[in-house]
Parts: sequence; structure tokens; C-alpha cells
Amino acid sequence: MSVLVTGGAGYIGSHMVLALIDRGERVVVLDDLSTSGRAITPAGVILVEGDVADQALLRRLLAEHGVTDVLHFAGSKVVPESVEDPLGYWRNNTAASRDLIEACVGAGVANFIFSSTAAVYGAAEAGLLPESAPTDPANPYGRSKLATEWILQDVSAATSLRHVSLRYFNVAGADPARRTGQRSPTATHLVKRACQAALGRLPFLGVFGDDYPTPDGTCVRDYIHVTDLVDAHALALDYLRGGGGSATFNCGYGHGSSVRDVIGAVEQAAGHKLPVRTLPRRPGDVATVVADASRIKAELGWTPRYDTLDQLVSHALAWESSLNSDG
Repeated sequence: MSVLVTGGAGYIGSHMVLALIDRGERVVVLDDLSTSGRAITPAGVILVEGDVADQALLRRLLAEHGVTDVLHFAGSKVVPESVEDPLGYWRNNTAASRDLIEACVGAGVANFIFSSTAAVYGAAEAGLLPESAPTDPANPYGRSKLATEWILQDVSAATSLRHVSLRYFNVAGADPARRTGQRSPTATHLVKRACQAALGRLPFLGVFGDDYPTPDGTCVRDYIHVTDLVDAHALALDYLRGGGGSATFNCGYGHGSSVRDVIGAVEQAAGHKLPVRTLPRRPGDVATVVADASRIKAELGWTPRYDTLDQLVSHALAWESSLNSDG
């Protein structure tokens, strides 16, 4: 019995791999290494370089390693990029996921956990977003993820495959023990880029729009620590293994922080001001997205450990500093 982690050499996937190893699981990683590298995969983990849309590879991998559970992180996830390249996002996120799901059904995989997104909700009304909120994505990224949720719902109704779709809010931070973090120097995540700016790795930090209908004019997001997100995946896996039915859960804290809040937290952690420049709004961005996370807490017993912006920023800055010191 083994667990397949697609995208397991990437940012969130690498944290998941470490958590699974800590639990004593046998882990297989499938990654095309387009945004990561082999160095991020721990010793002892089976790493297969390839595409989740490669049906022949998938059939062989699932059979050879006796895969019973799949955690699917692979895909594209930059909102403005999805607006510019919608076909690429439908290919990488939806079509590839469809092929992976088909291979899992053919191999008799029991449990499937899908990396979805709060972008499925689109431009939300004021207040917290429950899982029952209307889904009306404002960009191709969100639509490509919602379509995959629908595929899973239909397949779970027709086969023995059970699934959990986890709708991530804004993931940030790094492993508190500094074993892994966001490695890509071109990542677009706000916290990552703010830490890069704090360490002099960027000439300035761009703030994309300061005229949104929010308290300080900048976008408000629910930032979730990557370690807490990984804990949610582990609980979802236990839930499915224990006979739980297919379900969808939000992954967020229920409180939002603006872009300027994040900048202030990084400035406090770094001990100095950041070079900041206000730029035009980006296509596809919405003003406010904050989770109602009551369901995952009630049904899976999820209890966040790092649910303050200061903790999240501290771990992100420590990780980024270690990359700096390594050259």
C-alpha cells in the first residue's frame, strides 16, 4: 500500500510528502519538475518524473507501487496567467486531472484528495464563504478547478472512488523546521515576494491596486499556513480511509488580511521598511475572499496550529533567509 503525491516536488506537495513520511507512509511522487527540482524530494521517497496526463505511465506506476490513495497537487495556479492562457489551464488542470482520475478508477484506487481553490467562488459577497456559497469563478484558473471538482463528483457517484476536494484559500509560510518551503525565485505569492523584497532580492514589491472596496483599498485574503493545510490533507486521508463519504471542505482560518497588512507583518519581522510600488490591478483578482472553515473543524477535527499572520510570515522569512545564505 502506498500514497501517490502528484506535484510532490513542488511547494505544497513537498510539505505533504514530509508529513506523510513523518506518519510512516510509503510515498511515491509523480512530478514533471517544471517548477521544482529533485533536491526538494527527501531520500527514501520514490520519485517518478513525468506528466499526470501520461496514461501509460500512470497505469504502470499505480500498479507497480500498489497505490491505494492519491493526493493530487499537480497543476497550474497563477490567476493572471490563466487569463492570458486559458487553454493551458484547461489542459494542465482539468484535462490532465481527468486522465489521472480515469487511471485511478482503472487501477482500483480507493481514495482521492484534490487540491482545489477558493477561486471557485469568484467575486464573493461580504462575509465568510461557506462551502455552500455559489460557485461563479472570476477567472479560468477557478473554472478549471471547479470543472475538476465536478468530474470527481460524477465519478464518485458512478464508481467506488471516494474523494475529498479541499478548497484552499491563500497558502503561504514554510515548514517551521526549515526542511522545505517555496523555492521558486519567480513565485507570485505575496508573502514570498514580500520576503524577497525584505532581503533585497527584489528591487521593489508591487501592490496591484489600491482602490478596491476594502478598508485600506488593497485586496483581502485568508492566508493559511502551509503546515496547517497539510494537516488538513492528513485528516482528510484518515477520514476517507475510515469510510467517510466524498466531501468538499474549505481550508482557511476565517479571518482576512489585506496586502498592506502582509507588508506590515513582513516589515515588523524584518525590522525595516519594504520598497513598495503601487501598480494597476491585475486581471482576474477579486476584492475579498475569506473562508468559513467551520465545516472542516467540525467534521474532520481540524485545529490550526499557526493561524496568525505573524507566525506565517516569520516562518516564510526564515525560509527565504536560508535560501539567501545558501546563495
